[in-house]
Amino acid sequence: MSTKLISWNVNGLRACREKGFLDFFAAADADFFAVQETKLQEGQIKLDLPGYQQFWNYAKKKGYSGTALFAKKEPMSVSYGIGMEEHDQEGRVITLEYPDYYVVTCYTPNAQAELKRLTYRMQWEDDFRAYLMGLSKKKGVILCGDLNVAHEEIDLKNPKSNRQNPGFTDEERGKMTELLEAGFVDSFRHFYPDKTDAYSWWSYRFHAREKNAGWRIDYFLASKDLTDRLMGASIHSEVFGSDHCPVELVIA
Repeated sequence: MSTKLISWNVNGLRACREKGFLDFFAAADADFFAVQETKLQEGQIKLDLPGYQQFWNYAKKKGYSGTALFAKKEPMSVSYGIGMEEHDQEGRVITLEYPDYYVVTCYTPNAQAELKRLTYRMQWEDDFRAYLMGLSKKKGVILCGDLNVAHEEIDLKNPKSNRQNPGFTDEERGKMTELLEAGFVDSFRHFYPDKTDAYSWWSYRFHAREKNAGWRIDYFLASKDLTDRLMGASIHSEVFGSDHCPVELVIA
């Protein structure tokens, strides 16, 4: 029996719903479906998703950030955020616990224009990594979401001109390296170490998506103890409805 997981930054779930979200959701028939950047408050949307339990984490600020996780199987426990007040105001993390692993979805804070949030982002990275390492001491961890970093030059179309831009600073890339070295596997690179032109986000400007001038910033990471269970990873660049496309992991 395999388990299929999908993650998608929908860039506003209400808008995405008008652009085919539910069609893709039904066709995907995933065991877990994670969304980031819902841009919702409680009660602003009602999704009829038969067979799924729904878990929502909302930002305090209206129309901003937010995550959701839809699961076919009831979890043993659910937690929202990472247990740190300074990080848990923006609805960025949901964790579901199952007998042999945790499923975590995350919408990582953007460093923003002129890197005005880079210092905060660095603190987030260290605290979130510590949170994940705490989980991984107990059992396997599957992390998915918009991690807001293209890790290597292969992960974006124009690495030279984007160096030190938000999402491709040496600092952000270094934090991703630290996370992987702490015991995580980038599932897409596990299967496709050298694949180029594989992106999950495109700017709405300059016809970027038509030209496939994109970035791979949406991930499935798995703790190394789950490596033998990884069966496949894919990027659904054919799916529209957001400036991101869905990414997928299949595990045994």
